[in-house]
Amino acid sequence: MKFVIQKVSEASVHVEGECIGRINRGFLVLVGIGREDTKETADQYIKKMVNLRIFTDAEGKTNLSLADVGGEVLLISQFTLYANCRKGNRPSFFGAGEPQMAEALYEYIIEKTREQVPVVRTGRFGALMQVSLVNEGPFTIILDESTFA
Repeated sequence: MKFVIQKVSEASVHVEGECIGRINRGFLVLVGIGREDTKETADQYIKKMVNLRIFTDAEGKTNLSLADVGGEVLLISQFTLYANCRKGNRPSFFGAGEPQMAEALYEYIIEKTREQVPVVRTGRFGALMQVSLVNEGPFTIILDESTFA
């Protein structure tokens, strides 16, 4: 699994010209699901994500979590996080989870995140999406298997 977490002041996602998700201050999270991922894997990533302390406190230190600032989350499924560009110039996506399994796990991630974060918006699995964001900092964190090794 891979989460690319971007601290944003705002973010939105459009499909076919329609805004289907918009958030204010919080995280835009690009979610890549791999072949071997499970609900247990997702639980680890969700726990780490919602507890990240990357918002600034009164002293200007990155010390506050989503809950501390009333942050929102926009979750976007992105299988291309599994692009393998080792051979040639055309990426292989062999490491990405099969669509049916990945969609079920993406829905699970949405459900479990909503249990901890009051405002969670989403993209549309498998759709061509246009994602916009204002990255604060910029501040971007990548969670992958090395995070939990």
